[in-house]
Amino acid sequence: MSAHGAPGPWHGAGDRAGTRGGSGAGRGRRRWAVAVAALACVAVATVLWQLLPGGSAPGAPGAGTAPAPAETTPAEPENPWGPTAAEVAAATGRASRMTAEEVAGQLIVGRLHGTDPQTAADLVADLHLAGVMVTGSSVAGLEQVLALSEGVHAAVAADGRDWPGLVSTDNEGGAVQRMSGDVGPWTTFPPFAAAGAAGDPAVVTDAYRAMATELRASGVTVDWAPVADVTVPGQDVTIGSRSAGEDPDVVAPAVVAAQRGFLDGGVLPAVKHFPGHGALTTDSHDALPVQPATERELAARDLPPFAAAVEAGVPMVMLAHVDVQAWDPGTPASLSPEAYRVLREELGFAGVTVTDSLGMGALNAFGDAGDVAVTALRAGADLLLNPADNAVAHAGVVAAIKDGTLSREKVDASAGRVIAMMRYQERLAAAAGPVGPEDVGSAAQAARALRDAAG
Repeated sequence: MSAHGAPGPWHGAGDRAGTRGGSGAGRGRRRWAVAVAALACVAVATVLWQLLPGGSAPGAPGAGTAPAPAETTPAEPENPWGPTAAEVAAATGRASRMTAEEVAGQLIVGRLHGTDPQTAADLVADLHLAGVMVTGSSVAGLEQVLALSEGVHAAVAADGRDWPGLVSTDNEGGAVQRMSGDVGPWTTFPPFAAAGAAGDPAVVTDAYRAMATELRASGVTVDWAPVADVTVPGQDVTIGSRSAGEDPDVVAPAVVAAQRGFLDGGVLPAVKHFPGHGALTTDSHDALPVQPATERELAARDLPPFAAAVEAGVPMVMLAHVDVQAWDPGTPASLSPEAYRVLREELGFAGVTVTDSLGMGALNAFGDAGDVAVTALRAGADLLLNPADNAVAHAGVVAAIKDGTLSREKVDASAGRVIAMMRYQERLAAAAGPVGPEDVGSAAQAARALRDAAG
């Protein structure tokens, strides 16, 4: 059974006395409330529950036996997300043998300027970056995207890595689709609202599997999608039809179906924008939005689609630049230890945490690119997306590792998750089968079926 094929039970990792967010009893009530809301909205979890492997954690000693040796296989997380615990441990060991400059690079997905493939390859080579994000301004056609992605993958290999480069893009469908029929032979998809309106998980999965095939044929390994935000008409100024709908009962299964399609197609998805951007009256591209909802309101409306995605094995969750008043007033979730704690402990997420783009206006008051990068990593981020200045962000992380501001053990753990995830992507791609440039444009029928199902 593939790790992304079945959700697991959603339990928090336990309360910690003295942590931010209230008493242990208060956090327990919050966990209960969010769990009830999530389980109420995710019918797919019931269908897939029987696929969950049972049994105790690997290596747990039985009653009356001697303690397990230190080499015992690490226990699997409650919610499998792709790599096994042993694979993550091995990747973390690999990260620990890197220099500070190398391991810092593994935590950064670089910002590109222009379409020159050599610029992208040099950026990865010079700063040891995990990879790059291909935005609309970096797309000039299929041949150019292929050259860019091939250059990045070659730079990664030349850096001595035996895992793929993180070549990523924003392909949601609709208004946010960097590789579409407007700029090349790619298939244009409807906005993600169609996935909610379709009401047919199989059609949604087929559509996003087909999108993944075209992306992988273009050298892309990661797509910053699907959107798990629940839109609130009249308040939502930036998400709108990028969301699958206004009801978490509709959004959650659409998100799960889409992420399964991406994984089946060999491309890693990242659900976004935790804990939700669909009820906000300010666009985080421009300034820091304030989320005034109570914990109970967040649990009922915003968190269930993310909980569903975690249970179904999503490998990455993207944190938004949103000031959640109920958690950490005045601090964006992307820089907030409490936001990462909720995601890890209350939703049980064990995969890779990634920030939203770090060059957005919401972060203007939080320092330069180095300051923001270090603050995000200290808060709990594993990956830094699109720093405002790649070199400044990298230098800031390196300095923080060397002076102890960032724990090398935690840095290695983050890099280990990223490395293990990219090795997992390589296995997914192999299982999905070979692709080539001729597969770009092959998703037209699946996109049409999604439109038809949506009415």
